[in-house]
Amino acid sequence: MSGTRVAAVTGASVLDPVTGQSRRADVVLAEGRVVSVGPVSSPVTHSGEVLDATGLTLVPGLIDLQVNGAAGVDITADPEGLWRVAAALPRYGVTSFLPTLVTTDVRTRLRAMEVLADGRPDAVPAGARPLGLHFEGPMLAPAGKGAHDERFLRSPSLDLIEGWDPESGVLMATLAPELPGALEVIRELADRGVLVSMGHTAATLEQFEAGAAAGARAVTHLYNAMTPFHHQQPGPAGAVLDGGGLVAGVIVDGLHVHPRTVSLTWNALGSQRFLAVSDTTAALGQPDGEARLGSRRVIIRNGSVRLADDGTTLAGSAVSLDQCLRLLATFTGRELGEVLPAATTVPAALLGRDDLGRIRPGSVADLVLLNDDQFPVATLVEGNLVYDWYFAPAPEWTEGLLG
Repeated sequence: MSGTRVAAVTGASVLDPVTGQSRRADVVLAEGRVVSVGPVSSPVTHSGEVLDATGLTLVPGLIDLQVNGAAGVDITADPEGLWRVAAALPRYGVTSFLPTLVTTDVRTRLRAMEVLADGRPDAVPAGARPLGLHFEGPMLAPAGKGAHDERFLRSPSLDLIEGWDPESGVLMATLAPELPGALEVIRELADRGVLVSMGHTAATLEQFEAGAAAGARAVTHLYNAMTPFHHQQPGPAGAVLDGGGLVAGVIVDGLHVHPRTVSLTWNALGSQRFLAVSDTTAALGQPDGEARLGSRRVIIRNGSVRLADDGTTLAGSAVSLDQCLRLLATFTGRELGEVLPAATTVPAALLGRDDLGRIRPGSVADLVLLNDDQFPVATLVEGNLVYDWYFAPAPEWTEGLLG
């Protein structure tokens, strides 16, 4: 049934990320939006299939603000592959995302903007919706470059960010706030409506706070590739954990951040400022072996992605966003409904999209059905069934094997 237009999802337990509560309800859809949530008081008149989801949990589509690649495709190395990455994400419950380019050259960034503007090629199946690009670099601190290629690092300047705005497809930018000229760039990008995130930084507490005052609203993978916390020099982590309005992206894969640190961070930030990101790469869904992150060779081994040069430096992840949520619930001892905002309402609020991340009348019909183990079994993007493990009839060759 993949590709089917859906008019209603009935009988599911609808999980609200705002309240963390669930209720059995029918969700009626039309023209890519949610029309109603509750008992269907009259027959569904809209065209499309009615999905009987009794026994399943319905949640808003997940939003991932940091996707470097998936299914063997690295977006920085192959901007044309952006749409193939989009096609791979719904099986993980992701319905919208920011294709993320690591530090690279100007031509590659421009090409990614063109690919996004051109739209999905007919030959590529429909998938998650790219909301805009995330440029992670090149205005990063050499001391905090992590897996980024130092050859392409650049100093902040207004000339460098020419054409970076939502109208041109650039929705988010990560930079180091302590670099000369960075505060001016932050102010300019924020004025244009670009979400500015601070990361890959050697900033002090004061420099990080200055970046926030200039207009930065988020932090890229808190703790990773930045000045570590010290009781006398709290640095970026201290600026985030001690109140304020910064939203912190955290890679919850059990490798980038220790589970106990994840729990401590959740307790400090709460459900309004904790942003789950996958930072996933071409390694997602791939077997162990060699892959790429931009211009760098990486090695996938036992769920980790590390630079091939040294075998130790983490270079993005091989985890999916739905797995991050399950791990977040485990690490914090919370229910799924309590941590669900980290991949729904929190990223939606950062992007100024109150029509995403919720299931209510008027919201975009991005929906995910979960089984009892909280794994996605069906995903809808704008009311279209783009991933279907549950409703599709079994292939003929399986007859006799399922009894």
